[in-house]
Amino acid sequence: MEVQGKIKMVGETQTFGNNGFRKREVVVTTEEQYPQHIMVEFVQDKTDLLNNFQVGQAVKISINLRGREWVNPQGETKYFNSIQGWRIEAAQQENAAGMPPVPPADAFEPASDFKEEDHDDLPF
Repeated sequence: MEVQGKIKMVGETQTFGNNGFRKREVVVTTEEQYPQHIMVEFVQDKTDLLNNFQVGQAVKISINLRGREWVNPQGETKYFNSIQGWRIEAAQQENAAGMPPVPPADAFEPASDFKEEDHDDLPF
């Protein structure tokens, strides 16, 4: 699965427990009619993937949905979900309707030997 949008926040790397578990969070705002702020966590060695990204940058994040069960001391079962990222890359600007990109106007040299009387639009 993938999440696409602009980075709203990149958190600091956090370390937990005696074994040094590392986690880092990023929030991406989707670009749709009703934008969503999606928090994605990167863990362990994947936390370093966020080093090259800044707030405002358009990205595409490959994710896994993770779910876990927990029984509290009162014996009640609770369920938790998380979104875990495993790859992040700069989003490519998509072309309208799949058309190839249009080169800039200065990439073409104007016709200098064009005479209106020599021009005929008829195909026959």
